Amino acid sequence: MKRKNYFIASLVSFLVISCEPLVTTFNDTEDAILYQANLINEYPAKKSVRVMTWNIRFGIARLDFFGDACGDKAIFSKGEVMVGLEGIAKKINETDVDIVLMQEVDIQSKRTSYLDQVQWLLNNTGMNYGAYASKIKTQIVPAEGYGRFDAGNLILSKWKLEDAIRHKLPLRGDQDALTQLFYLRRNVITAKVKMPGSPFYAVNAHLTAFATDDTKQKHISGFKNILDDIVSSGFNFVAGGDLNAIPPNATKTDYCLEDQCELGTYHTNKEPMHKEGAYFTEEITWLNELYGSYEPAITLEEYSMKESKHFTHSPGNKLLLDRKLDYLWTNTTWSNGETHQDATTLSDHIPVIATWIVE
Repeated sequence: MKRKNYFIASLVSFLVISCEPLVTTFNDTEDAILYQANLINEYPAKKSVRVMTWNIRFGIARLDFFGDACGDKAIFSKGEVMVGLEGIAKKINETDVDIVLMQEVDIQSKRTSYLDQVQWLLNNTGMNYGAYASKIKTQIVPAEGYGRFDAGNLILSKWKLEDAIRHKLPLRGDQDALTQLFYLRRNVITAKVKMPGSPFYAVNAHLTAFATDDTKQKHISGFKNILDDIVSSGFNFVAGGDLNAIPPNATKTDYCLEDQCELGTYHTNKEPMHKEGAYFTEEITWLNELYGSYEPAITLEEYSMKESKHFTHSPGNKLLLDRKLDYLWTNTTWSNGETHQDATTLSDHIPVIATWIVE
């Protein structure tokens, strides 16, 4: 009780003296934040564009983290974060990708030593331009000593980005008001890629992982509606991200035992029987409309031939990949879709890369 009272007093004091809002809320649509590298390289137009999607786990690789694994650590040193970021930059440079759709990127967050990871990645890869949209921006988080927190979605491009927009997705409907205030505000970010002669849109999404109501369905629908609008406006797109959903032909839908921290926590007679974010049985058809409307980099046929080859996620510091959550989509054609499982040690998600055929 004393700890709670101390937090309330500190929170009131912060609200009185601060000129900034405690938690930043967002309009339905608003401008994303544009970045550029300190040194700009010139790139010609291409007939085939290499696209990557990657949830980078804010650069901490497979270190224990209280928020998504069974660890208890919340704050990381600059040295710890730099190890992860350097590995990520090396992978981007080695694969010579042209567009990167990146999730869980931190800027000026206490948990990652206030590094602006967007600017660092631009200055240490062959990418020129970035567009960033926060999924959470707070002056203080009332848990684990978090302090200032700004994390979100990022588009990196070799070509200039214009008309970069943050599209708000619905908040979780299964939370109380205080929890919801400090919780993630998911979004889809879009930007027009000004490749000479053939501009196109890049679209990046990170959908809810732990909602127990219909929020994820709303997020998937919102993502698809954005893609539909781009096509109806006469443009092509490359899109992707961490959708926190498994393919409709996945042979396993329950990962509660893999994700539990204490043996016997789930699949008991006690509620909840299933771990949030680990049970997909009731969600197995939720990506059907995306697969039916647009072209995935990894087709369902490819996925079914050898599922494990296309797994993109495993929890926390567990290196054995066990499910696919990350996707690339287009309204035209892909070739050479690959899941780069050699990057297993760099994040709890694996980059998916494919070549987009420009029409």
